[in-house]
Amino acid sequence: MERYRDMQLFAALAGQPSLASAARYAQVSGPTLARAIARLHVPLLLRTTQGVSLTEAGNAYMADCVRLLAAVDAAEASAKGLHVQPQGNLQVFLPVLFSRYVMAPVLAAYMDRYPDVRLVARYHDYYPNLHEEGLDVAVLVGELPSSSLIARSVGQVRPILCASPGYLATHGEPMHPDDLKRHHLIANADRVHWDFQGYSLKTRARLSCATVQGTINAAVHGAGLIRCLSYPVHEHRVSGQLRRVLPAFEGPPLPVHVVYREGRNAPMRVRSFVDHCVAALREHPAFQLA
Repeated sequence: MERYRDMQLFAALAGQPSLASAARYAQVSGPTLARAIARLHVPLLLRTTQGVSLTEAGNAYMADCVRLLAAVDAAEASAKGLHVQPQGNLQVFLPVLFSRYVMAPVLAAYMDRYPDVRLVARYHDYYPNLHEEGLDVAVLVGELPSSSLIARSVGQVRPILCASPGYLATHGEPMHPDDLKRHHLIANADRVHWDFQGYSLKTRARLSCATVQGTINAAVHGAGLIRCLSYPVHEHRVSGQLRRVLPAFEGPPLPVHVVYREGRNAPMRVRSFVDHCVAALREHPAFQLA
């Protein structure tokens, strides 16, 4: 039982920036947590001025701990007759604009269906380390890095160029990416570097916005052309607020995947969320590129 408790304490490090915060999360003292990790007899941690991180062996051991502890929890729940309904904490990681344009109704429907699951959604635009950050599920856009994660494809997106019909009526529609040098461009930086099929555009933005959402708002109101992933502007295109420009020069599509860690050994709350999310996203028109 001591080894089982040590594994529980080590698993508390997932998603925590330091031993002290992990100890607080596990509701034990710092020395108690340190002794538990030491008893595992494997070099699991690297200490730096930035805090603690897992070694390669630590990452592998963390994945095993999470899987084994989840299996024990599932066995106990099954013995108590609790396996019918998913329950517990679920940590999910999503691209930033998924919140507004895609995931809000998906998350709401899941929580209505599974009221015993406490869902924590984190929105960022980078590729996370699910093991180190204590994440259960992530939606990732783009080619996946090589990893042991289980991935389920839900569709595709691509960078597209858009402008409002009013802007195009006033300034004309570009016929080639080189024509964009004579247009008002909206971007997230002063300098624009947009790659198209057979052409690379380097110029200055007429309007620089701090966020992608800011560029979309500006384009809807006729300030110029934007280039962003297709899914956050899907509804604007359907409503006619934005129009796709230069589709013949667009690059290849990017895959969208729902990824998770434990496969068949994943807790029911993870498997139920993955199934729910995959079904919803596969039906969403923003991920079915024409």
